[in-house]
Amino acid sequence: MRIVCISDTHNSLKRIAVPDGDVLVHAGDLTMSGTVREVATQLQHLAALPHRYKVFIAGNHDWLFQRDSGLARGLVDGAGLGGNPLIYLEESAVTIDGIAIWGSPWQPEFCNWAFNYDRAEGVERWASMPHGLDILVTHGPPHGYGDIVPRGERVGCFDLADAVAHKKPRYHIFGHIHCGYGVYEGVGACAGTTFINASCLGEDYKVTNKPVVIDL
Repeated sequence: MRIVCISDTHNSLKRIAVPDGDVLVHAGDLTMSGTVREVATQLQHLAALPHRYKVFIAGNHDWLFQRDSGLARGLVDGAGLGGNPLIYLEESAVTIDGIAIWGSPWQPEFCNWAFNYDRAEGVERWASMPHGLDILVTHGPPHGYGDIVPRGERVGCFDLADAVAHKKPRYHIFGHIHCGYGVYEGVGACAGTTFINASCLGEDYKVTNKPVVIDL
């Protein structure tokens, strides 16, 4: 099964050359401001892609999914009519041809954006993550992988890293930190997990990075 990984497209999905595959995984920030118009437009662009399954989560810019989840989910359902449906995950899971995927939009507090949690709440936030996933999708990175910001500091969540080390997903796909783009092999307690920061836009919010493709 071919999995195509993208994240942080910020209203630029149509400008990204997305390779075909069986499953597209988008790790959040479809939009810039999360307005109804932005969400509806980007969901239509997402639905138009040829992948059999499009799995996505919200990010900190995708405000509508937190402020009016009913409206957002209605737009998701509407965008998927007549084609391959969109699968939105919010602390929930889907299994596709035996591949178990769980996703969550939450990330540590940053300037009071959507789906922020206080870092002191991290253990509780990740307690519901299942063991033995094939693919974990979060918006923010774990500490230590794809989480270095321009000032040189690591900003990933320690508790998310601990949850990954304990629950052992095969792949962890995320974004949020644009300059952290890349593929990283887990070491130490995280050995056996491949970490993918799939951010498509750079720090200047221009399309910079290619989608990441994995074959399972």
